[in-house]
Amino acid sequence: MFEQKITFDKFIRWALVALLVFAVLFVMNWLSGVLLPFFIAWLLAYLLYPVVKFMQYRMRVPTRALSIIVTLILVIAVLGGIFYLIIPPMIEQFEKLGGYITKYIQHEVNVSNTPDAIRAWLHDNQHEIRRFFNSNDVADAVKSAMPKVFSVLGQTANVIISIVASFITLMYMFFILLDYEYLSNNWIKIFPKSVRPFWQSLMKDVERELNNYVRGQSLVALSMGILFCIGFTLIDFPMAIGLGILIGIMDLVPYLHTFALIPTAFLALMKAADTGQNFWIILASAVAIFAIVQVIIDMVITPKIMGKAMGLNPAILLLSLSVWGSLLGFIGLIVALPLTTLLIAYYQRYVTKETEKPEHNGE
Repeated sequence: MFEQKITFDKFIRWALVALLVFAVLFVMNWLSGVLLPFFIAWLLAYLLYPVVKFMQYRMRVPTRALSIIVTLILVIAVLGGIFYLIIPPMIEQFEKLGGYITKYIQHEVNVSNTPDAIRAWLHDNQHEIRRFFNSNDVADAVKSAMPKVFSVLGQTANVIISIVASFITLMYMFFILLDYEYLSNNWIKIFPKSVRPFWQSLMKDVERELNNYVRGQSLVALSMGILFCIGFTLIDFPMAIGLGILIGIMDLVPYLHTFALIPTAFLALMKAADTGQNFWIILASAVAIFAIVQVIIDMVITPKIMGKAMGLNPAILLLSLSVWGSLLGFIGLIVALPLTTLLIAYYQRYVTKETEKPEHNGE
């Protein structure tokens, strides 16, 4: 590794390459609002292309455009079925919560008619209420609250912009899928001929690692969803199937499923209010299911599937998720593992020269 001498020409060449890389990163960061929908669309097109290809050539759908539309309808139907298993039971649980709160107010506070009680309280305390709203404290509170109101309006505008960006992303995805073969075979022409072999081999490695990651993480998420469905059903937990499916979907991004503890605690509270059981016992049983499933996933399933697919140590895995998540946000969490594996492979190939060639060892 240290046998070659570092000449002035090499130093200038590597400095220019580093400067070019920083310039590209700066431009990408500056244009992130424009480029992010395109990259998301390309990722979605990459994931949906096998289905579109199956629809066009195996199911004999006449045109590529119609195959894309059929695929999108199929994906929307699948997502709709998943939401049907999750959203209506959750709404039912909220309605139960409203009933329990009303029952508590009627029995514990001795109020039989809540609207009449509110009107009576307002009538009895109207002078104190008027004096309160005429005080200087209320005026100061309104003045301090107005910037927050404008902040909420700004966030609402951001939501509208996000919706528009989603439609733009769908348009990008449609046109990418329409000419996917041409784009995937001819993108290399944007580079000079002298560097095309490097970029072509790089993208083949990216595609290989991304394929390994998508297949491996999908199997891990499927296994986790099944285990949670079984565990929650055994302890008779509310929304056992729907919650298990939700956790499985969340695990498509590694360790995102831990946020499912929030609805789990809410559902434990609802079961305690509905059955009269101790809330802490119900919550402890649900947390025990989380712990058992996590141990099975981390100790058995993930090493068997992702270890073979990606070859990453768990500590490196967590570090890569943190680094890429901070750099690229949610998209960084998705592409963290394949990018980290790719960087390690290229570091071993071009820097440390540790790349092994098993075919020569066999000879």
